[in-house]
Amino acid sequence: MVKAAFVGFGEVNTPMDIIVKKCSDAEKALKNEGLDLISVYPVTDDYEEKDVKRAVSQLKNKDFDVLVICIAGWIPTHAVVKVTEHFRNKPMILWGLCGWVEGDRLVTTADQAGTTAIRKTFYDLGYDFTYIYDIVGLPSKTKKVYNYAVASAAAAKLRHARSGMAGYRDMNLYGTQADGPSLKRVIGPEIETFEMLEIEQRYQKLNDEDIQAVIDSAMSKWNFLKPANPESLKKAAGYYLAVKSICDERGYDAISLKDVDGMKKLLGFPPAPIFMLLSDEAGLCTIPENDSLGSITQLMIKYLTGQCAFYLEFYEFFEDRVLAGVPDYVPAEVTVDGITVMPAAFGELSEGILNVSKVKPGEVTLCRLTYDDGIYYMHMVKGEAKTARGWEEAGWTQPAPQLPGLEILLDDVERFAQNVMCQHYIVSYGDNTELVENLCNILGIEIIR
Repeated sequence: MVKAAFVGFGEVNTPMDIIVKKCSDAEKALKNEGLDLISVYPVTDDYEEKDVKRAVSQLKNKDFDVLVICIAGWIPTHAVVKVTEHFRNKPMILWGLCGWVEGDRLVTTADQAGTTAIRKTFYDLGYDFTYIYDIVGLPSKTKKVYNYAVASAAAAKLRHARSGMAGYRDMNLYGTQADGPSLKRVIGPEIETFEMLEIEQRYQKLNDEDIQAVIDSAMSKWNFLKPANPESLKKAAGYYLAVKSICDERGYDAISLKDVDGMKKLLGFPPAPIFMLLSDEAGLCTIPENDSLGSITQLMIKYLTGQCAFYLEFYEFFEDRVLAGVPDYVPAEVTVDGITVMPAAFGELSEGILNVSKVKPGEVTLCRLTYDDGIYYMHMVKGEAKTARGWEEAGWTQPAPQLPGLEILLDDVERFAQNVMCQHYIVSYGDNTELVENLCNILGIEIIR
């Protein structure tokens, strides 16, 4: 659950029973949305500042991700600032409640008089905040408050997140690199690299019983269209255990492996089943080819949505849609009927275990983090994903496998194409644009649509 501090304000001369009820109803609504609240109300502008001191005292040394400033009526700005200044390092939500109708008349406690007096002050003070106001006769905007709180929690988690990277710059690609200092400064995560030799060394030390346990418990869930070579099963399970042990020791939430010039070229083993196990069994964000900012995009989306934040890459553009698929794997979470695999070989590569699962259709949000001279941008677009027509990538042994893919309808394919930032984009289901916007606003990242 996202932890939030909730402080309800109202002017000392406003009837306190009204302020308390409005704050209590707002508090209850946020709890129903799923927030874990530390609540202090009513806070007034009493002359001795007892309420202000009480609020600061109750929130000091408490762990929370966002400060909700709930304005239930008119309040002089100084009373609010004397609380918020103690927590200026936290994202804040300036939330104005509203009046109500009694018979044929509107009754108000001047909530928006309070918020409009405060909003510019928060801006001038350099606070990281959003402004939300309720409207008489319409549902309260508790969902918007909740979404910003989720984004605040994601930003806090990103500040200390770690992504593991076996090797670096697979295929000497340019678009998969990252600038460590600016990434740390703006967003927070560390991308830690380690050598593939360490994976091999750990693999060689595994015992057959542990490897067989993975085959029996995890890989037995997969639907094999044809039997796989027992040695391929052993390598998949063993390398999974080797990589997982590194991730567990170092606290990685995401992992990428050197794919074409690493696992395939040096170890003779396509890593698709390793990624599947790391995603489905270990719960890690996974992306191939040392895609640094792709991995960070995954962390951002996973922290916001709770989804696995899987990757797709583009194969074809059409007038109204794009064909996006993968040449290796998708997590079980995004499949229609679970994981379906088959042994297959591509070009001169040795035979591996290829994922040929069907991917769920539906509304999707596509995102890609990028940067230019230390300034970060998020390219984001919403689309409607349809089951892909029959298609294949030239080079597979015949009959060629039906690779996982989606045809994603976009409002403006040409605009998307002219802004595309990489071959890999991170996909989540549903309209998650508000969550992404909130997170990017907190981090100071411009969104490109």
